[in-house]
Amino acid sequence: MFAEIVSDEFTAALDACAADILWETGITEPPIDAALVAQRLGLCVTENESMSHRGRFVRLADEYGRAAGQGTIVIGPAERPERREWAIAHEIGESVSYRVFANLGIRADTAPHDAREEVANHLATCLLLPRPWFHRDGQQNNWDLAVLKVRYATASHELIARRMLEMPPAIVITICDQGRVHWRRSNQPARPPRLLPQELDVWREAHEFGEPASAVLDPTATGLESVRAWPIHEPSWKREILRSEIAEW
Repeated sequence: MFAEIVSDEFTAALDACAADILWETGITEPPIDAALVAQRLGLCVTENESMSHRGRFVRLADEYGRAAGQGTIVIGPAERPERREWAIAHEIGESVSYRVFANLGIRADTAPHDAREEVANHLATCLLLPRPWFHRDGQQNNWDLAVLKVRYATASHELIARRMLEMPPAIVITICDQGRVHWRRSNQPARPPRLLPQELDVWREAHEFGEPASAVLDPTATGLESVRAWPIHEPSWKREILRSEIAEW
C-alpha cells in the first residue's frame, strides 16, 4: 500500500506522529514507559495470560453493544520487560495509526489490516526510540550499544541496533545467535557481504570472553573503518551484536 509513497515521506509521518504523542503525554526524555504513555492517552492496559499473542487493541462496548467505549490494550504473556514494552507500544501505534494515514492523505477506514500492522510496528520503534533523541544520544556516545541500552532501558538491544540502521553514518549491523549469523543488514543500497575475517575475529572474541570487543580496520583493504561487538549473554543463550562502520570515500 505504501509502495507509491516516498520513503522519506513515510518516515517523516511516523516520526511526527511519535513526537506528537510524546508531547501530548508530557514525556520529555528517555527511557520511555509505554504503559505511562498509554495511560496518559486515556487507554487502559490490562493483562490476559491466556492470550496466544503479545497484545491486542480493543475498544470496550457501550451499553448498546457498540465499540465506542474506552480504548483498551490487552497484553499477553511476555518473558521479559522489553517485550512487554514493545507489545504496549505496538498497540498504542495501532490505536493512533489513523494519524499517520491522515498525514499521508490516506483514509484510515480503507487501509487493509497489514498496512495498519506495518504502521503500528514502525510507530512502536519511533515511540521507544524517538529519532531526535536517539540520534543525538547515539552521536554523543559514539553509538555504543551498551550505553544506549542503559539510556533507553525499555527497548531491547536488538531494537536499538536495528534503529541504528535508520541513522547515519553508513553501517552494517549483524546479529549472531548461538555461534551463527542470524541477521545482517546495512543502511546502504548494496547487500552487505558475508562477515569479513576481521569482523569474525572481533565477533569470536566477544563470543568467547563475554566482553565487548572492537578493532580499527584498514579501509583500503576491507572497505570498513571499524567493527565493534557487544555480547548479550544469558545462562542458556549467547547473542552478539556487531556494528561495522563502512568507510566513506
